[in-house]
Amino acid sequence: MTTRYSPATLEQWIAAVFEASDVPAAHAAQAADVLVRSELRGYKTHGLTRVASYADRLAAGDFNPRPAMTHRVFPGGVVLNADGAMGQVAGPHAVRLGLQALETSASVLVAVQDCGHLGALGIHALLAAEAGAFCMAGQRTPPLLAMEGFSRAAIGHNPIAFGCPVPGGAPIVFDVACSVAARGHILLAAREGRPIPSGWALDADGVPTTDAGRALDGSLLPMGGHKGIGIAMMVECLAGAMAATAESLDPARDQIKSGGAAGKQGGFVWLVRPAAFSGDDLFAEYMKRWTDTYLDAGGDEARLPGQRGDVLERAGHEDGITLPGAIAGELRALGQRLGLPFPD
Repeated sequence: MTTRYSPATLEQWIAAVFEASDVPAAHAAQAADVLVRSELRGYKTHGLTRVASYADRLAAGDFNPRPAMTHRVFPGGVVLNADGAMGQVAGPHAVRLGLQALETSASVLVAVQDCGHLGALGIHALLAAEAGAFCMAGQRTPPLLAMEGFSRAAIGHNPIAFGCPVPGGAPIVFDVACSVAARGHILLAAREGRPIPSGWALDADGVPTTDAGRALDGSLLPMGGHKGIGIAMMVECLAGAMAATAESLDPARDQIKSGGAAGKQGGFVWLVRPAAFSGDDLFAEYMKRWTDTYLDAGGDEARLPGQRGDVLERAGHEDGITLPGAIAGELRALGQRLGLPFPD
């Protein structure tokens, strides 16, 4: 029998887990909301599978449970020092700051310093798009990418996402890592004892592998070869260099934890107010025309990025969330450890 979990019940339980890790109630609720929404929209590698590792990172001090986030604003930009906050707290806060800045500016870049793992960047981009803004978001990661034959990982897989409102429809949301596959897929395969497809990763000797465990000890292959490396470099400039602090030069921040959730990383959120450029009516008409053209050309096989997530999210609220047995077992064990029984 398949167990279906109420999204609201899962949110309450996850919030309680984070509160037990000394996260204030409002921040715990925010983080739980982002993780459950990630699960609902199909970001399985960045949803409930992350709860236990985030609790471990909080306990280890890699994430700051009680951050004193500060920011400074200037024309066209915001610098947010997240003070080691969980990414599911810092990301939505960065979006809110960006939306506030758009009230008096056509475009704003929010550089996010000292931030925990932002998780599914598409969720942060979606929040902005739902508020009417175009948004691009990215985060640098410790080095994870290498080309075949490299002696070690050379640059982060540096995920990037964008969201754009579509008048009359669900926002477009596109979210990718610069690797062929996100490291979360390999972490999940390792937990479940499954091999990974060829072309995803290299072992520690720079040799292609389908063994998930050996891949975690090695590096990821970039999507599109040198093209993926180039996009990773762009994110490194925006999320690394432009969000840099003195601590960013500390080699210790590039240590990769077993849960795959690095702390104290840089990120960015760039927001644009479409009406400032083409006006509301022309923007809406253009978006309708090109999206209609795209969907008509593909027939039943075509969909816009974000449409599937929208359908899944609506269905999940109606029918509940199902979890792989390994993840449900991990959450039960976490609940037992904290004295917070998982809601089976």
